[in-house]
Amino acid sequence: MVLIEQYVRVQATSSRARRRPCSKCAALNRLDAADRGAKSENDFIKSERAECPRHWPDIIKESQARTVMVDLLKGVRVLSFNHFLMGPMGVQFLADLGADVIAVEPPDGAFQRKWGGADKQLDGQSMLLLTGNRNKRSLTLDLKKPDAVVVAKKLIATSDVVTENFRPGVLDKLGLGYEDARNIKSDIIYAAASGYGRDGPYVNRPGQDLLVQALAGLATITGSREHGPRAVGVSAVDHHGAVLFAAGILAALVRKARTGQGCRVDVSLLSAALDLQMESFTCYLNGQRPNDVRQPGPIAGWYYGAPYGIYATGDGHIAISLGSLEALADVLSIPPDQRVPDTEAYRRRDHASAAIAANIAKRTTSECLALLEAGGIWHARINDYSDVVVDPQVIHNKSFQVVKGATGTPITLVSHPVVYDGKVPEVRLPPQKLGAQTEEILKELGYGARQLKDLYDKGAVGSVAASQGL
Repeated sequence: MVLIEQYVRVQATSSRARRRPCSKCAALNRLDAADRGAKSENDFIKSERAECPRHWPDIIKESQARTVMVDLLKGVRVLSFNHFLMGPMGVQFLADLGADVIAVEPPDGAFQRKWGGADKQLDGQSMLLLTGNRNKRSLTLDLKKPDAVVVAKKLIATSDVVTENFRPGVLDKLGLGYEDARNIKSDIIYAAASGYGRDGPYVNRPGQDLLVQALAGLATITGSREHGPRAVGVSAVDHHGAVLFAAGILAALVRKARTGQGCRVDVSLLSAALDLQMESFTCYLNGQRPNDVRQPGPIAGWYYGAPYGIYATGDGHIAISLGSLEALADVLSIPPDQRVPDTEAYRRRDHASAAIAANIAKRTTSECLALLEAGGIWHARINDYSDVVVDPQVIHNKSFQVVKGATGTPITLVSHPVVYDGKVPEVRLPPQKLGAQTEEILKELGYGARQLKDLYDKGAVGSVAASQGL
C-alpha cells in the first residue's frame, strides 16, 4: 500500500468524517474500481478519505489482501552477517523476493542501528536501519563466544547462502570463513562484500562510500572545472554495490539449481564504483584521452556534447538531454551567429552551451518547459524531493510504501524497484527490533528451553531484555 496509512489517524478524527454516515461497502467498491485503474490510489485517497473512518483499518487489510506476495526465492535461506549499507541492502533485495533472511547481529546491535543520516531517529530506529533491513528476521549472537559460533555453524548447515561484509579475514578467524562454510555444506554459496577486494594493497583500508568515490574518480567527474571535485549526493557506490551483490548471488543460485555446485561471490565498493562509470571509462581508455574529465560549464559530463546538461532559468533550472542543436536553436530563437551545427556538438560544446545558457536565463522555467515541449526537445524540470514524492508517475509506480513499523509507528520506505508479473513486492516484515526472532530461530534449530536459557546466561545470544530493544 502506498500513502493510505498516512491518512488513517487523521481521518479517523476529522470533523468532516464524523458528520458523514458510515459507507464501508461503498468505499470498498470504489477501492475495487481504483485497483482496476478507474481511479489512481492517490486520487482515491483524496476523494474517499473522509468516509468510513472507523473502517479504514479494514479497508487497508482488504486492499493488502489483494496483493500477491512475490515469492520467487521462497525456500532459499540466506544467513546474513552484514552491517552498514551495501551488504544489508543487497541482501534486502533477496529478502523482498521471498528468501528467508536471518540477519545476525551482536547483542548490542550492528552499526546500522547506531548511526543514520540526517541526525534522525524514529522511535529509536535509525534511518540506516530503516533503509536496508526489511523482510529479515533478527538474531543476536556474540560471535566471540564459542557457543554462538556453534549456533552460527548450525545455521550455515541449514542455509543456501552465507553473506558477509566484514573486512577480509575477520570471519575466517572466527571459523566462519568460506572454507569453513564449505566444509560444513559443500554446495554453499558464500558471498562477501568488501571495500577493495579480498586481497591486494588496499585490503586493510577502511572501505566507505565517500572514500571510494574519491579514489575511483567518481568525485572528479561529478565535479566541475569551475568548482573542483564533488561527491555524488547519495551513497551511490553502496547502492550500486548492493545491486551487484544481489545479482552475483542470484547468478550463483541459478548455477547451483542447474549443477548443484556452490560458489564464492566477491563484490567490492571499488569494483562497483568503476562499474558505475563504465561508459565514462570506456570513452576515456579508447582513443585519444582528454586532458580534463570534470564537467565543463552546464554540460553534465566530460564525454557529452551540447546541449546535454542543466541550465539555469530566470527562476529555476531545467535539464536538456540528447538532441539536435539546430532544432533547439530554432525553438529558442538563438541568433544565427551564435548557432553551432550538430556535427560540432562535441568539439564546440562550450560555445553552444554558453549560447543556450544565456538564452534560457532570460526565460522563466514555465516558459522554457512550454517551448521545449512544443518543439519536441527532450527535457525535464529539476525536481526537489518535495516534488518527487507527489509526482504522478512516482505515485502510479507505487515507489514508496507506508507500513506499520516494528514499534507500531508508520514508516515510509522506498519500494523494491522491480515489478514481477505486475506486482511490487510487499514489505512482509518491517525492520525488526534487535533479536526479535532469536528464540524462534533457535527453536527451529532444535534448542529447548533449558538450552536457550544456558545460551542467554553465557551471553552467547542477546538477553531477553535486549531482544525487545531496537
